[in-house]
Amino acid sequence: MENSKRGIDGSPPQPDTEGFKAADMEVELVQKSAEKPDPNQLVFGTVFSDHMLMIHWTSARGWERPQIKPMQNLSLHPAVSALHYAVELFEGLKAYRGMDNKIRLFRPMLNMERMLRSARRACLPSFDPKEMLDCIKKLVAVDREWVPYSKSASLYIRPVLIGTEPSLGVKITTKALLYVILSPVGPYFSTGSFSPVSLWADPRNYGASLSAQSEAVAAGCQQVLWLYGDEHYVTEAGTMNLFIYWINEHGEEELVTPPLDGVILPGVLRQSILDLARKWNQFKVEERSITMNKLVDAIKNNRIKEIFGSGTACVVCPIGRILYKGENLHIPTMENGPKLASQILENLTDMQYGKVASDWTQIVV
Repeated sequence: MENSKRGIDGSPPQPDTEGFKAADMEVELVQKSAEKPDPNQLVFGTVFSDHMLMIHWTSARGWERPQIKPMQNLSLHPAVSALHYAVELFEGLKAYRGMDNKIRLFRPMLNMERMLRSARRACLPSFDPKEMLDCIKKLVAVDREWVPYSKSASLYIRPVLIGTEPSLGVKITTKALLYVILSPVGPYFSTGSFSPVSLWADPRNYGASLSAQSEAVAAGCQQVLWLYGDEHYVTEAGTMNLFIYWINEHGEEELVTPPLDGVILPGVLRQSILDLARKWNQFKVEERSITMNKLVDAIKNNRIKEIFGSGTACVVCPIGRILYKGENLHIPTMENGPKLASQILENLTDMQYGKVASDWTQIVV
């Protein structure tokens, strides 16, 4: 994941002058395509397309030629650094089939630039983000029929970069593998694409996400609201960036989200929501820290309009309840429309599926 303190809207990282080129792509196609799933029955991340992208790297030879190959298992030495020391990272973006049958990506260069920053932080090999994006476009074009014919489904794209150093000991890897897999997906949450979810806010947890998630489910909630520090700063909701639409302490109508301070993931949808809201200029838009005490006070004094999460997987997800210190706090998101969350979701999906023209999208094929 991305750990850089730079904002996603900062200047793009400069790529290495040497690297793989999409024009050098080698393509090996499957003999017979697998049966496509029903787009109305998709479970997130469980079905995969026919092909994958693979690019090997060594410190001695640099990047090898990109290859599109039939989807297959990886063959790894038991001592690879990714398995022992978490020398690895991943990205996530989607391809959408538009109303005109064209396939679009949404602000994909932001993902590529974030992935490059992550690679440098993990001491993994750098690459040209534009060439990386061109390779992904070629893969999506090959598996274009795996992009669902549905406005409620899409093709999830998962780029991964792992250290494959076949030796024990914490050190900079001399071998790596970059690969991309594709998965047709429907709504991220089992409750549906725009149903409210509940959050478990427990100050004991920050990290060890699977353990905390299991505790959240045991407490009757669907996701974790991550709290940080002695002040219980609100950070993220599960894998989503968090937005609070409220009347702030000064009586102002405001949309607020936690700042990019090194803890918060600089999400592409997070940045897009901020860009949209600032363009509308209908209310104050802020990136600043919010404590649970301030949030609880706003809830109990009826100053909360909506709370929602955002992310590539869910797009926009309303929040309906927060369990904090044994108390269920009702969030009136759905009672209030949810006017803002619905407006944001409609604007984003209209661009993603080509209902409206936008320079935020790139046509693949």
